[in-house]
Amino acid sequence: MGGYRNRMGRAAFSLFTALTLITTACNAPSSEQIGGTVNVVGSWEGAEEEAFLAVVAPFEQRTGVSVRYVGTRDLSGLIWEGIARGEPPDVAGLPGPGPMKDFADVGALVDLGGVLDIAQYKADTVPAFVELGTIDGKLVGVFIKTTLKGLIWYNPRMYTLDVPHTWDEMVELGEVASRSDTNVWCIALSSGATSGWPATDWIEDIVLRQSGPDVYDDWAEGFHPWNSPEIRAAFELYGDVVAESFGGAATVLATNFMDGGRPLFTDPPGCLFHHQATFMTEFFKSRAGARDGEYDFFPFPTIDEHYAGSVTGAGDLFGMFNDTPQARALMRYLVTPEAQQIWVSRGGALSVNTQVTSYPDQISGRSAEVLRAASRFRFDASDLMPEAMNTAFLQAVQEYTRNPDSLEDLLISLDETRVRAYSGAIMLPSP
Repeated sequence: MGGYRNRMGRAAFSLFTALTLITTACNAPSSEQIGGTVNVVGSWEGAEEEAFLAVVAPFEQRTGVSVRYVGTRDLSGLIWEGIARGEPPDVAGLPGPGPMKDFADVGALVDLGGVLDIAQYKADTVPAFVELGTIDGKLVGVFIKTTLKGLIWYNPRMYTLDVPHTWDEMVELGEVASRSDTNVWCIALSSGATSGWPATDWIEDIVLRQSGPDVYDDWAEGFHPWNSPEIRAAFELYGDVVAESFGGAATVLATNFMDGGRPLFTDPPGCLFHHQATFMTEFFKSRAGARDGEYDFFPFPTIDEHYAGSVTGAGDLFGMFNDTPQARALMRYLVTPEAQQIWVSRGGALSVNTQVTSYPDQISGRSAEVLRAASRFRFDASDLMPEAMNTAFLQAVQEYTRNPDSLEDLLISLDETRVRAYSGAIMLPSP
């Protein structure tokens, strides 16, 4: 596996030191009137789609290029279908670094070395995210925004006790603050073809903080068995959370992730806590009608003190499938501070461009502080896995949520998928 292993794994990602750097502008957006159309596919819908359209509006005005955007929750399926027909989108969001490699391996992605000023892009971008977009020395994916995961959201009008710093404190305080009509947790897993991903986030956050970065890295890269004490313990702890969740397993599985925070704001509240990433503030407002001051967060609490200060995160990758003047111009624009500042200014997103330092509200600013203060950062593990492994993970967490007694069989099945998904890329230990 060589470079792929090095790219995905061991580096602790000197992410947040780099966030403080100020560098000169690069990859300036074109002011030339190009005209024509660029077809874009992404996973954003609702408020996220509105944010993306706001980001590209200045580009359209400046260049005369019309951005035709299609949002889908089956992003991989739509892209692969287009590749099979010989009609991929010009530019597309990519489901993650793992699927990105799959697209690159079949020659579907354009080498951005001839599109961007690579030296300036590297100077202006957090190094970890440059690495994650690079395959065999070629930049094929760029991150246009990032998100901090593992935040525990609450309504400060409803939860008024201390902010917990450890898992045990959170469990104890949750038991004290909950009552007959208020559960401790809200969870929502429905997301179309990618249903289950909020549960994979739960497992990933637990693995990192309970078993540490070495286990996390080996697991993401296919070296660590699923049917192991560490991964089993993470599933079981997640199962404890489901048992304390609003509406029970059936509601958890049926509720769209965008509506997962709604019960925080009802009277009486349906739950005290909701585990989600920084982008969730968009949906608190647009889907639950919450206002500023009605939601707050604390970082995912420490499980094992040896791994205190660990955080997880992800980002939105973009790749180019058709080399057209319109696609080139859009890719150059999306990596600029101008474009990324527009998204950041709407709240719920962080930028990988080190020149973007202005955040619109206290929540976003505090999220950036959590990133800067982190002792270690790990990218979302499922996004680093091959697509077949990621798909099996999604299916497994849904089945485990539905039927906790199925864990043994699920872990064995996941290891069988692991052997197939990573075959030829790495030397696998026995399950």
